Amino acid sequence: MSHKPQIRIPATYMRGGTSKGVFFNLTDLPEAAQVPGPARDALLLRVIGSPDPYGKQIDGMGGATSSTSKTVILSRSTRPDHDVDYLFGQVSIDRAFVDWSGNCGNLTAAVGAFGISTGLVDPDRIPDNGIATVRIWQVNIGKTIIAHVPITDGAVQETGDFELDGVTFPAAEVQIEFLDPADDTGGSMFPTGNLVDDLEVPGLGTLKATMINAGIPTIFVNAADIGYTGTELQEAINGDPKALEMFETLRAHGALRMGLISDLKEAAKRQHTPKVAFVAGPKDYLSSSGKPVQAEDVDLLVRALSMGKLHHAMMGTAAVAIGTAAAIPGTLVNLAAGGAERTAVRFGHPSGTLRVGAQARCENGEWTVTKAIMSRSARVLMEGWVRIPADSA
Repeated sequence: MSHKPQIRIPATYMRGGTSKGVFFNLTDLPEAAQVPGPARDALLLRVIGSPDPYGKQIDGMGGATSSTSKTVILSRSTRPDHDVDYLFGQVSIDRAFVDWSGNCGNLTAAVGAFGISTGLVDPDRIPDNGIATVRIWQVNIGKTIIAHVPITDGAVQETGDFELDGVTFPAAEVQIEFLDPADDTGGSMFPTGNLVDDLEVPGLGTLKATMINAGIPTIFVNAADIGYTGTELQEAINGDPKALEMFETLRAHGALRMGLISDLKEAAKRQHTPKVAFVAGPKDYLSSSGKPVQAEDVDLLVRALSMGKLHHAMMGTAAVAIGTAAAIPGTLVNLAAGGAERTAVRFGHPSGTLRVGAQARCENGEWTVTKAIMSRSARVLMEGWVRIPADSA
């Protein structure tokens, strides 16, 4: 029996924020994978090493966590006043599907750098030294993102002294602006029309919840209402099957209430969105690195789950949701932060702290957000080719 050799595909392995992913130029993919569909999904699953019943992704580029089971496809933008089109695929670890339902805010920090380095951004827009402004069209959610990428001697500057909790080493700062980040396809940024709802969840009863479409659809609940303090680290939740089941039940019922699914069974095929997060007022705690976080250094505490597990830091898109909700008086996030009007918030997460700003306003009884801003960093980890068996493409 003959076996086909592996094929190789140009790719770059990059860290963006507190995530890692495999980046592709659309035109480098096999022809069948250059369009959405089963061929593309099968290729990305094989690249990452999924589905893996062992949950380790040993035979692929994935790192067996939601933060490291990610893919990005970039192309020169076809939209006016944009440089690159950015498509994100969250690859399930133990199931055979790729979730295209949302963005990755962390990997957004690497999109501008990849676009510049691979020639997708017009060289005339790149200064010899200074900041290159890269206009990104986020295909998954249909939104504009602006990345401010530092340039030294005509090339992307990756090294620097910017420190990001959840990332071990310092790097160059990349400021990201998420323009008009609220979901405007279904009307209100708050899909139920309320800043706080009573959400019925089997096994938990009735919970107060803020459900918001900004950055990424997110369900916020109070930590105390589900038996937590807001200081938890990953092992406190990810090692507890009953807790994970509870959070998935909460997520499914919130998704149904937000109109993201029409039947609870659909939640299993929509793992990437919505996110679930729980909030609490400031408290002292030790981060996962052992660094103390003092109550006086944060406005509130937030813990969030991604792909069924507590995130080791904070998803970038969820940080947008946090910043937006914090700016709107009366949400659970705003109340946990003290209830005052604010344009920025610093919150504690398992790896440390993060600051995010948002500009929100109320017009005719409807809240809108014009911009959310945060700083991240990014760098190339490896570039060359990924190889997969020919029958995978």
